[in-house]
Amino acid sequence: MSIAPGAMLGLLGGGQLGRMFTMAAQSMGYRVTVLDPADNSPSSSIADRHLRADYLDRDALRELGLSCAGVTTEFENVPAEALRTLAEYCVVSPASSSVAVAQNRIQEKKFLTANGFEVAPYIVIHNPGNSHSVNGSALQAHPETYSHLFPGILKLSHLGYDGRGQVPVNNAAELESAFAGMNREPCVLEKLMPLESEISVIVGRGFDGEAVTFPVPENQHRRGILDVSIVPARVSPDIIRKAQEIASDIAGKLGYHGVLCVEFFVLAAGKLVVNEVAPRPHNSGHYTIDACITSQFEQQVRILCGMPLGSIEMRGAAVMVNLLGDLWRQEEPDWKRVLRYPNVKLHLYGKVAARPGRKMGHYTVLDETAEAALQLALEIKQSLER
Repeated sequence: MSIAPGAMLGLLGGGQLGRMFTMAAQSMGYRVTVLDPADNSPSSSIADRHLRADYLDRDALRELGLSCAGVTTEFENVPAEALRTLAEYCVVSPASSSVAVAQNRIQEKKFLTANGFEVAPYIVIHNPGNSHSVNGSALQAHPETYSHLFPGILKLSHLGYDGRGQVPVNNAAELESAFAGMNREPCVLEKLMPLESEISVIVGRGFDGEAVTFPVPENQHRRGILDVSIVPARVSPDIIRKAQEIASDIAGKLGYHGVLCVEFFVLAAGKLVVNEVAPRPHNSGHYTIDACITSQFEQQVRILCGMPLGSIEMRGAAVMVNLLGDLWRQEEPDWKRVLRYPNVKLHLYGKVAARPGRKMGHYTVLDETAEAALQLALEIKQSLER
């Protein structure tokens, strides 16, 4: 069964990922209703309809489910319960069961390790029911259970993104302080790994089980926020092949239908460790809008609507750079510094207010080689930051 163009599609979330999904859907002839509690969000401002309501508002979910042929989400922290409710009325992609695993770091780590996928050494903090955990009250009494994980990173089990909900810790005292600062909510203490690089794999998997993986980006972060993505990643073909195989396998084990991203740490000798799984399109995949025959957002539409997967073929190379609110200072940046180059594409998200650390847009440089694209991308970046 497929959903033909002209139908109304539903979207949970009003952010920029939803905006790009909405643009892709509308370009294919679909209409979009966004359910989001905020006014003037990036996706609701261009959608055909905006339901302003909480994600767990049962009346709003019923209205969305009955008025839409299919519903998807643009961020992983939408309550899984909302997706379960919507599945009573229409097609939902991804399923609540998949999102419930990926939106909670504890459940995600358990899933990955149970299925043989390697992750960084970790321990759960303040979850006494888990045999591989430490009760918060026992942190000072039993440091031998976690001291091998220093230096490490304490991560909230839920609602963390772009470096939020993550605190570096080097000893027991810092761990105790960080844990208290997180209101002693369930956390994961993860060993800091000696990285050679970070890469990610975007997977599109249909309801029929067919899957494709996009060209692999190499990702550079700044203050915990993705700064630059370089495609293709500057790692060996063997690493790329292994990462794509692992990501596809994870999607299959999750029973996932939709677009998801698997982030990897690349260690010495080409060893791969899974960092996180995002059950949605991903910032590192924004380059696909301009560089691939089918973007990650068009792929999301195709999968939700039961259509054949699109080609992920990429010609040449690309570098994507995030534009954060820090650039705005007293006035709007001079976009001529970006658009003066004919091989550069600018994307702004229509956000009302610029704040430090807030993603306001991105630009993508297209060229024959990653080296040439990166050189120009960094030149533009430096000119904007002056």
